[in-house]
Amino acid sequence: MSVALLTYADLGARLDISREAARSLSRRRGWPRSRSDGGKALVSVDVSELRYRPRPRRGRQANSVDASMAKIEAFKVAACKAEIARLEVVAAGYRMVFERERERADSLAIELSQAAAETIAANAWAARLEDEVAALRTGRQAGGSIAGQAALRLGRLAASIVQADRAASR
Repeated sequence: MSVALLTYADLGARLDISREAARSLSRRRGWPRSRSDGGKALVSVDVSELRYRPRPRRGRQANSVDASMAKIEAFKVAACKAEIARLEVVAAGYRMVFERERERADSLAIELSQAAAETIAANAWAARLEDEVAALRTGRQAGGSIAGQAALRLGRLAASIVQADRAASR
């Protein structure tokens, strides 16, 4: 059993590890330490006991960073695709509503044009009736006979029809 006094740098060189790793190893193993005349720490190590194999270094590797970045990008792409699919569904719903409202507007436009045509026809009919009533009134004033009274009744009847028609078209 041979005991050697080694500095952390010497111990690290012997074990092929860094000085800080040699210091940490000596603390973990509880090896006795002392100070040299130069102020450096010396570790008492049993050389026969010295069978340390360091773990392989697992420092940051560019590949793992690249792989992580690739995973992040893949996640972003998947999230974007999912958002696009969701927006397409929403757009399809809005498109259906738009089509339904457009059909409804077209049917209302047709109904409006039909109502306008009916209104024009009713106004023409009312104008004809007013002309006939006016003719009957002027005919009554001239004669004053029974035919004139009948014309007066007919005129009142036509006037009431025209008035009812006007009220209905408003």
